[in-house]
Amino acid sequence: MNFNPKLLAQMRAATRNLMGDTPSAATKKIQDALRRLQGVPASARKMPQTPAGVQSLLDQLIPGVMNGLEPSRPATTPLPGQFLDASYTNAAGTRTYKLYIPSSYKGQPVPLVVMLHGCTQHPDDFAAGTRMNELAEEMNCLVVYPAQSQQANSSRCWNWFNALDQQRDQGEPSIIAGITRKVMASHAVIDSQVYVAGLSAGGAMATIMGTLYPELYAAVGVHSGLPFASANDLPSALAAMRGDFRRPDIETRGVPIIVFHGDKDHTVHPANGDELIKRGARHLQGKPVTEPGSVPNGHRYTRIVHHTDEGKPHAEQWLIHGAGHAWSGGHSSGSYTDSKGPDASREMMRFFQTRR
Repeated sequence: MNFNPKLLAQMRAATRNLMGDTPSAATKKIQDALRRLQGVPASARKMPQTPAGVQSLLDQLIPGVMNGLEPSRPATTPLPGQFLDASYTNAAGTRTYKLYIPSSYKGQPVPLVVMLHGCTQHPDDFAAGTRMNELAEEMNCLVVYPAQSQQANSSRCWNWFNALDQQRDQGEPSIIAGITRKVMASHAVIDSQVYVAGLSAGGAMATIMGTLYPELYAAVGVHSGLPFASANDLPSALAAMRGDFRRPDIETRGVPIIVFHGDKDHTVHPANGDELIKRGARHLQGKPVTEPGSVPNGHRYTRIVHHTDEGKPHAEQWLIHGAGHAWSGGHSSGSYTDSKGPDASREMMRFFQTRR
């Protein structure tokens, strides 16, 4: 499918706020864009009327549009550790992953962080943007990046909205847990210091992993993500991303969680971050501590911390004022990053260390 360059620029701009529209407004924008396509038969310009048809259209449009949004990125300095390729297979399928081993690792027990990328991303991209491998060198921990396959989702999104992929020992959760356990078996990992974090669809899947496997993950980090069981199909996923999410049918344990969300996020509504913290802190009795702050020449933020009776932070929320759908404090060598801070990666690692 060939696009007129001027139209493609218009579609890129519309993509930034399309998810914030009502369904009818979003549909009209897509219809208007399709009508202006050049060299496409009339039959191909007709707006699909079924969920499967809409999904097929999005699968065709989103990767090209989002890739076109990515700027050229500076190269990063090579790190002294090893960044290894591997794969894992179980009954639910096969996924590749990359494992970063810091240069200071000599076989001694260390923490492990599982990082789940967002849509259209991959491990190298996510590692570059979050700079988590640099922190692994500094803090001496392993970092593993499971990779979603294009066969499982054409935009490489983790399928957090599928009913099967929200069940323990089923679908993608079983694969991610399997990758985690494989790394724990092949390297010296401190069992009580295994954490999972993610961005957007990866953030939603990180919440699923922490909820389904509380004995495996000591804490969860979510950036621009969604609560557990907030959707069960594509239409409810789109509704959840606008802030109209489902509630789980079962009562879940309040997993230790740190959440980052931009208050100008037009892809995943900030109400999702509020709900994540509400669930994480619902069993806590004390009054949360609110701390406003700002990054020099960067974003202002509001940090809200809910503590346990022992004084440990259990549910921590960072609302970043003026930020959109991007990893806060990330490096421009990766996609979906906002260098104006605060540094989400470092703060997640600091929060994880409080779980020791």
